[in-house]
Amino acid sequence: MVSNSAKEVFIQGITRDGKTFRPSDWADRLCGVMSQFRPGGPQPGSHLTYSPWCVPTVINGVKCVVVNAHLRDAEPMAWDFAINFARDNDLQMAEACLLPDNP
Repeated sequence: MVSNSAKEVFIQGITRDGKTFRPSDWADRLCGVMSQFRPGGPQPGSHLTYSPWCVPTVINGVKCVVVNAHLRDAEPMAWDFAINFARDNDLQMAEACLLPDNP
């Protein structure tokens, strides 16, 4: 369950029983669908970049999607779509925040 106070949710490419989720490009596909949801709304060409509110990444060798709470505030149905994607596919989720790289 994701709390209402979560600032970021990490959807991990590992199912609850520890199997790697397939297809291997699932994170890119999910973020591609979510690309139109961004600050200021969709702009010409915005479908060519990921939304800052839904970003694919790799953490400790595991593909993940970081979903920011700003998405929940701006587009609740898009937030529900991403969270329900994880639930429907039995993916592990964690509430956390990304720390910036050291300069």
